Formats: sequence, C-alpha cells, structure tokens
Amino acid sequence: MKKTIQSLIALSAFGAAALLASAQPEPKLLVVDMAKLYDSHYKTEEQNNKLKGDEQKAQEELDRLNKEGNSMVEKYKELAEQANNPAVTAEAKAKATADAQRIMDDIRRKQNEVQSFQQNTRNSLQQRIKNFRDLMIEEISKIAVEVAKRHGATLLLDKSGPTLIGVSNIIYADASYDITDEVLKEINKDRPAAVTAPAAPAPSAPAASAPAADSSSDSPKITLPGVKKP
Repeated sequence: MKKTIQSLIALSAFGAAALLASAQPEPKLLVVDMAKLYDSHYKTEEQNNKLKGDEQKAQEELDRLNKEGNSMVEKYKELAEQANNPAVTAEAKAKATADAQRIMDDIRRKQNEVQSFQQNTRNSLQQRIKNFRDLMIEEISKIAVEVAKRHGATLLLDKSGPTLIGVSNIIYADASYDITDEVLKEINKDRPAAVTAPAAPAPSAPAASAPAADSSSDSPKITLPGVKKP
C-alpha cells in the first residue's frame, strides 16, 4: 500500500512537471538592428546638430585664446630684443628683462588655460553624448519590445554587431525575423513636422564622441620662444 501511494505521488509529480512544461510558450525569436535605429532616430539627428554647433563655438573660443597667447609671444619677443640690444641703456634693459619675464609667466598661464579649456570641453561633450545615448537606447528598446510582443516574440536579439549595447553573436537571420523597419515606423510616428528626414543616417555615437576640440590640429598653438614645436 505504501509503495502504491509513493508511486501515485511520483506519477502525480511527473504529470505536474509535464503540464508545466507544456504551458511554456514555444520560443519565437525576432531580431532588430539597434545601431540603425539609433542612427536613424530623429532625436539623434537633432542632438548631432546641437553638438556640431557647440563644437563650433568651442573651436571659436579656442582660436580666441590661442590668438591672445600668440600676441603675448610677439610682445615677449619685442621685449627680449630690447633686453639684448647693446644700444639700450642698462636701466632700459633691466626693465625689458623684467617685463619679458612677466609676459612669459602670462604665456604659460595662457597655455594652461587653453589646455584646460580643451580638456573640459572634451569631457563635457563626451558626457553629453553618453547621457543622450543611454537615454535613447532605453527609449528605443522599449518601443522595440512593444513591437516584438505584438508579434508574439519570446526573445528579441540585436543583430547590429559591435553596437552601443554590446556585441552581437548573430551571424545570420532571415529577413522575416527582422522588425527593424517596423520599429523605425513606430518611432517616426512621434517625429515633429519641423524635422525633415535626413538624406543619410546621422553618425552614430562612437563617431560623435570625438569632439572637434580633440583633434590634433586644435592642440594648443601657443609656442614658447626658444622651444621647438614637437
């Protein structure tokens, strides 16, 4: 009798497990290109335009600082020539030497100001890009999930390869599993009328993450007298 009861319990447990397994939905996979959605989003286009404008303003400010620094260098050279001019009195030489040293100190401070401005500008722009990217990925992901659920998907994968949210391991996916265009239509339902569609996708965040002020051509141009450019 005891064995019979144990057998019934075991059979009941097996039946419950089988019922639970049968209740699980069959897996249905869909894929989406997150990088394309990010690049094609109208908010990304707007953000990139804002960044370009701010980078241009930063470059103009950098040029102004460099111009001030280079004016100081020219003034230093004039004072140095006076200090080394044998026709000038000793008193005038001493004054020129003292003034030249003061100008040299100002030049060094201006160099530091230029370098600090570059670093702060670069950090600020990169942080803005990161904050925007994180918000956009969250927003796009929610819309993509909603579309995937309408199709009865149990798993949604990003097929875009090295992307903003990781590296895809998907080698191939049939086009019928791709909901990228449908998600993009869903996103564009909220597109303001004033924002026209771009002729080409806006650059992705990695490209935007290198602000203009970070290029080698924009490095400090103030050259100290007697010091060769690298």
